Amino acid sequence: MEQLVEIDVDAPAARVWAVLHDVERWPEWTASVRSVALLDGPLRTGARARIDQPRIPSTVWTVTALTEGHDFTWEATGPGSRTTARHLVEPTGPRSCRVVLSIVQAGPVGSVVGRAYRRLTERYLALESAGVKTRAESPPAD
Repeated sequence: MEQLVEIDVDAPAARVWAVLHDVERWPEWTASVRSVALLDGPLRTGARARIDQPRIPSTVWTVTALTEGHDFTWEATGPGSRTTARHLVEPTGPRSCRVVLSIVQAGPVGSVVGRAYRRLTERYLALESAGVKTRAESPPAD
């Protein structure tokens, strides 16, 4: 089961990537995340992050792929389930881009969880896409 949201952002792809890549600051711009703690140093393939979200148990995600400036994917697993989240920034012009966020629930338990959490996942994807847009389009803080 896959859920996906796309949003156009009026900011350079590099700026948007900087916002998405700085995962520990996500709670500053989205209500869908209470905290993110990198467990193994900087975000890179193989790194883990513990994410605490409202209404979802605290989960450790492992980065399975990262293309600097473009996208990263991380996964969380449990008995009978695998959740994969991808965060993609695609330039659409010199000062604009598109952000694509997706969640895939797989496995016998994952598909049941995906259906049970469908509306919450939709809400969180909407909050995250709107949050990254607002953050990236705002002037950088001094």
